[in-house]
Amino acid sequence: MSAEQKIKQLGIKLPALTPPVANYVNAVQTGNLLFLAGKGPMGVKGKLGVEFTVEQGYQHARTVGLALLAVMKDELGSLDRVRRVVKLLGMVNGTPDFTDQPKVINGCSDLFVEVFGEAGKHARSAVVMGSLRMGIPVEIECIVEVD
Repeated sequence: MSAEQKIKQLGIKLPALTPPVANYVNAVQTGNLLFLAGKGPMGVKGKLGVEFTVEQGYQHARTVGLALLAVMKDELGSLDRVRRVVKLLGMVNGTPDFTDQPKVINGCSDLFVEVFGEAGKHARSAVVMGSLRMGIPVEIECIVEVD
């Protein structure tokens, strides 16, 4: 089943594309790789381990994954052009003792596997940051291979 068909089957509605907040673009393609700029949940502020639980962080990461899918679709015209999700960098705004960042970033990783199947499995880094732009709880960037 294609990614576009899978999105429909799962009842997933992609969010409106959000513009960059500074002097950069949402994505850059070079050769068969598409590099997506970091995205975060809109209008949400707080730290994991203070304002948010791991489960809430997981949902924020899933929301960010939807935003990344919207960028892919905008750049490529169709999610069916994604051959493979190559790499994710997940950054979690957490307390110094917060160590569940992999569980948080799974929100995005799980979504990509739901949509792309085996091609959604990727290499990944999940790290805690002392702060993120505008106080967002999660920021994720990714690299995808495209047709």
